[in-house]
Amino acid sequence: MNQAYQVKLDAFEGPLDLLLHLINQYEIDIYDIPVAQITEQYMNYIHTMQRLELNIASEYLVMAATLVAIKSQMLLPKQEIDGDADEYEEDPREELMQRLIEYRKFKDAASQLKDRELDANQIFTRPKKIFDNLLPEAPLAVQGDISIYDMLGALGKMFDRKKWDEPLDTKVKRAEIPIEQRMKEILQHVGRFSHGVSFDQLFPFKTKSHIVVSFMAVLELMKEQKVYCKQKNNFEELLVFCTEEYV
Repeated sequence: MNQAYQVKLDAFEGPLDLLLHLINQYEIDIYDIPVAQITEQYMNYIHTMQRLELNIASEYLVMAATLVAIKSQMLLPKQEIDGDADEYEEDPREELMQRLIEYRKFKDAASQLKDRELDANQIFTRPKKIFDNLLPEAPLAVQGDISIYDMLGALGKMFDRKKWDEPLDTKVKRAEIPIEQRMKEILQHVGRFSHGVSFDQLFPFKTKSHIVVSFMAVLELMKEQKVYCKQKNNFEELLVFCTEEYV
C-alpha cells in the first residue's frame, strides 16, 4: 500500500529560530549576513523536512522565498550613484537583519526569565526546620545542548553519508511500528554502550516510516530525559547517551 507518511512536530519554533541557529552554528556576523551561504544551509534543512514529509509550516517556505529574493538582489549589479546626490542605496538584507536582532532580543529575554523562574523555585520562605531523615537528592538529568535543528541537520548528513537518494521507500505496512516500541528498542540499544551511540546507527532501515518513527522516538526520549545527545564540536557527528538511571 503506497501512501504519504506525514508527521507534524511541534518542536520547531519558526524560521527566524532556524536562521538564528545557523548564524550561531557558522559563527556569522548578524550585521553582515552572507546571504548565499545562509540560503544554501537553510534550504538543506527544508529539503530534509520535505524528504521526511514533515508538515512544514508555511512561514518556513515564505522565509525560503524571502532569502532567494534577497540573494537575487545581492547578485544584481549595483547602480552608480552620483556623488553629489544625497541618495542611499538600502541593503536588501536590512529588514531581515533587524527582524533577527529583535528576535534574538526576545529569545534572550525569554531565556533570562526562564532562569529566574528556576531560581525562584529554589527559594523557600517557610520557617527553618530540621529534617533528620532526608533522602539524598537525585542527580540532575543531563540534557545536553543539542537543539531540534542540530538533530535535523544530523539526519540530513546521514542521508548523504548513506547515499539514501530520493525517493525513499514509501511502502507502509499495515502494522505500523508503534513509537513506544521504537523508544524501548532505542533505549535498550543505547543503554548497552556507555561511550554513546552514533546518531546514524539509530536508522538502520531505508523506509520513510521507520526513519520518521525513529526520529520522533529519539525526540520523545530526550523530552522524557531518558537519553541526551552531545556533539564535541560543530559539524561533528551526534552521539546519543542514556541518562544514568537508564543505563
